[in-house]
Amino acid sequence: MLLLDRDGAATDRWTRSEGAAIDNLSRALVGFDALPDALAQITPDQQIGAVISNALAVSELEPFLPRLSLIAIGFPAFADGRGFSQAKAIRRAGFTGVLRASGPLIPDQFDYALACGFDEIELPDISAGRQTVQQWQQARGRLSQTYQRGYCSDGNILDRRRLARNPSGSAAP
Repeated sequence: MLLLDRDGAATDRWTRSEGAAIDNLSRALVGFDALPDALAQITPDQQIGAVISNALAVSELEPFLPRLSLIAIGFPAFADGRGFSQAKAIRRAGFTGVLRASGPLIPDQFDYALACGFDEIELPDISAGRQTVQQWQQARGRLSQTYQRGYCSDGNILDRRRLARNPSGSAAP
């Protein structure tokens, strides 16, 4: 697996755990089903992360957010964008830890993933073999205009068009 962040390849300091067995792991990643048991046995020097499906309702995850340091959202395919919506909802729910997209994303999705709140992307080996770290870095920064609000500092395309039609900013007649 290749782990990428804004700066390129990154070292993964997390260990995936089978079930809730977090014993001596300083940073344990557990599946959502094992999360309550893992949190029940956490020690003060441990950090817990959750691996979740992109079909999990954020409301099911919310009670655990304050105790999690990382959430890895699974992307079964690059064309399945539910994880992007899920990331935005998790950030809106107040999660300040690390958000990881895990699955076969493509470099064209890098800017959007970052804009949705992801901090890093974990690629399966087959995907990492097709697109180099350099290709991912070159793709970063290409998203200069969006239709969605909140992703670019100078507003979205529709807001800029609206302002151009009515520079005073007042409601159009």
